[in-house]
Amino acid sequence: MKKILLALLTAVLFTAGASAADKQIKAGFIYVGPVGDAGWTYAHDQGRLEMEKLPYVEKSTYIESVPEGADATRIITGLAKKGHNLIFTTSFGYMDPTIEVAKRNKDIIFMHCSGYKTAENVGTYFGRMYQPRYLSGVVAGKMTKSNAIGYVAAFPIPEVIRGINAFTLGVKSVNPAATVKVVWTHTWFDPGKEREAAESVLDAGADVITMHQDTPAPLQAAEKRGAYAIGYNVEMKKFAPKAYLTSPVWNWAALYKVVAEQVSKGTWKSEQIWWGMEHGLVDLAPLSDLVPADVKKIVEERKTAVKNGTTKVFTGPIKDQSGKIVVPAGKTMTDAEMLSMNFFVEGVQGSPK
Repeated sequence: MKKILLALLTAVLFTAGASAADKQIKAGFIYVGPVGDAGWTYAHDQGRLEMEKLPYVEKSTYIESVPEGADATRIITGLAKKGHNLIFTTSFGYMDPTIEVAKRNKDIIFMHCSGYKTAENVGTYFGRMYQPRYLSGVVAGKMTKSNAIGYVAAFPIPEVIRGINAFTLGVKSVNPAATVKVVWTHTWFDPGKEREAAESVLDAGADVITMHQDTPAPLQAAEKRGAYAIGYNVEMKKFAPKAYLTSPVWNWAALYKVVAEQVSKGTWKSEQIWWGMEHGLVDLAPLSDLVPADVKKIVEERKTAVKNGTTKVFTGPIKDQSGKIVVPAGKTMTDAEMLSMNFFVEGVQGSPK
């Protein structure tokens, strides 16, 4: 009888200990745009909702449309004071505010999206979006008839420049005669400016456009003009079904669930995460019926090669806009070189500044 009681007591203690080891997560998210932007912030929020389903995530909250700057510091501090033990800040401009608040809250884990500064309780995360960008460039290069492709871009920072270059390398790999014209809006979320920028490249003769923006406005401008369009962030077919070809997309749940588990289990450590298509964090949305079967076959073959590492997007020879070799034949750019990219490759029209 004593042995039975002892066994039961041991089982109860073990179960209680296992439950106690899984710390309950209260996660906070800071968004740069509204959750209804149908793009960047919407994609992050979908990831949050998936993470929230985990048994050890007690709750998650978000604050949307937070300006990058002093306001961000105040709002991140507010989340810290309200008992959140895991805070995600989801835009590049939140980097310094995140570091500042983290210094005063050592017991909270912070994860900053797309930045490069870390601390003992701060990690960074991003995805190798340049991989599906390259694939979308293959689509654009095959679909253009005018050999003029437009790119509506947000800010001239390495993240955006890297995407433009990857897209252009994809275009040129199947259509050496095509060029990519870049127009900067200097905004992340401004449907009016995005639409105007798209119209400007359409006026210049582009019959395919793509973007690094947070709304589907450029796609809608393309549809109105009878052009093709490639979205970003999420599958955007419903916004411009007569123009839509595909989208490089984010699946933030693939990362958010892993980070939440690490924090809950006590295995989290500060690191700089930069996952690619092999982790499922980034992908290319299914190609629409506007894309011919032979093009779909090429893209699928390239996608397999990118995922298994056979094809590395930034492998030389790569020339810059002046025709100078910047990546010699056989050499692949390092992560550090890609993360600090500040030049445009041959075939891009516009300035990277």
